[in-house]
Amino acid sequence: MTRPKLILGSGSPRRAELLEQLGLVADDVRPPDVDETPLKGEIPLNYCRRIAAAKADAMSVASDEVVLCADTTVALGRRIMGKPEDVGQAAEFLLALSGRRHRVITSAVVRNTDQTWARDVVTTVKFKRLSDAELNAYLASDDWRGKAGGYAIQGPAGAFVTWLQGSYTGVVGLPVAETASLLVAAGYPLYGEGS
Repeated sequence: MTRPKLILGSGSPRRAELLEQLGLVADDVRPPDVDETPLKGEIPLNYCRRIAAAKADAMSVASDEVVLCADTTVALGRRIMGKPEDVGQAAEFLLALSGRRHRVITSAVVRNTDQTWARDVVTTVKFKRLSDAELNAYLASDDWRGKAGGYAIQGPAGAFVTWLQGSYTGVVGLPVAETASLLVAAGYPLYGEGS
């Protein structure tokens, strides 16, 4: 049996880099266009699952393809902190996270033409109390742009994280161990089987 083509349903360079940790390079990158607006009263875990599933559902999948999609959400209690619209909202998010614990949820979905597999990974992250100097320097770096919750743990904001319980790669945007299990379940050989 030949190995199916791996299609990454995400334009995130971080997800592509995390796939490389498994020794994989996607055969194609096709980010779907999905409305990521939270529903009224939607809790973060349900939101993250819904968006990841919607991304996978929006993908057309050929018989020789396996599609991988994911969504990462930062949650402070029941509040969903998406990608900040501007520097003011990034500052608001970071001040809300300062000195507190929050959750980072990543839902990964793998599908072929017949079946869909999904996993959620929830990681608890604690931020140090941010000084004005730290906050302003970080905001000036523009690293907050396009990042859920206004930060990326693998960037300069990693210095704000004092404690983490769960999956570091899940916080980056793709939980590597769980993604490997999903791909294997979908018949995508990771460990030398297949051609």
